[in-house]
Amino acid sequence: MSEICSICGLPKELCVCESIAKESQKIIVMIEKKKFNKYYTVIKGIDIKQIDIKEITKKLKSKFACGGTFKDGKVELQGDHKSNMREALVMLGFPPEKIEVK
Repeated sequence: MSEICSICGLPKELCVCESIAKESQKIIVMIEKKKFNKYYTVIKGIDIKQIDIKEITKKLKSKFACGGTFKDGKVELQGDHKSNMREALVMLGFPPEKIEVK
């Protein structure tokens, strides 16, 4: 027997809570310069209570073939991936009109 989501009441396989939460997020993508003149692509605005930020980070690291982490509600990827980030986030289910690239 499968587990039931406490929010929507559907089985975990059919749960739509995360897809609904993705549509309400306002995401900001920007570049930060850190130690040794290294650039990091930073993604802010993802609600860690509603969306599995570990899974998002894992998929983005795999797509861009880079290292990265998540901390303080932000995803940090090594390198400048700002130009392709909108398409990658749309493929993960985020609406394009809610993604702001600075």
